[in-house]
Amino acid sequence: MAENIYDEIEIEDMTYDSTLQIYHYPCPCGDRFEIFIDDLRDGEEIAVCPSCSLQIRVIFDEDDLPKPGGGNQQAQPQQVVAATV
Repeated sequence: MAENIYDEIEIEDMTYDSTLQIYHYPCPCGDRFEIFIDDLRDGEEIAVCPSCSLQIRVIFDEDDLPKPGGGNQQAQPQQVVAATV
């Protein structure tokens, strides 16, 4: 099967949602690439965009993934910026 790899992205550049157990990254189509942490642990490295045909290869070291059960949460706090009008 030919893969339509748009780019290779370091996992540190992705956002981790600890509630959904998913990493995501913005897609040029306006949606976002997604891959579940369990898929990464199972050796999968391709994140897909549900809205288009693009895929990215996730570059990561399995030892750096958050541990099952929330032991090693690596989610970085996200800065929220609110615009006032």
